[in-house]
Amino acid sequence: MAWYGRLVGQTSALQPVHPVDVAARLHGPVLGLYGEKDTGIPLDTVEQMKKALAAGGAAAKKSGFVVYPEAPHAFHADYRPSYRKEAADDGWRRALAWFEAQGVA
Repeated sequence: MAWYGRLVGQTSALQPVHPVDVAARLHGPVLGLYGEKDTGIPLDTVEQMKKALAAGGAAAKKSGFVVYPEAPHAFHADYRPSYRKEAADDGWRRALAWFEAQGVA
């Protein structure tokens, strides 16, 4: 599950791969929650992740991505000006349901 986590980027010694690099090899589903106005995670990278998951097959079928209109990065951080209550509440409900569906909650 990703709460507005970066999907692509430059590699480094501390981050030798990114989610999009391993997506095709995943066996489990992915839930991605992103803000439409997140300047650090462009929406085209969310699309890249969807395509990378689809290349792997099984994980893509149960994966889902939600892009919250007008939400910036860190829309769930209630201690920051970027907090968006409606998106945060919906994302939290989706996250709990996702974990329950995975048998984690």
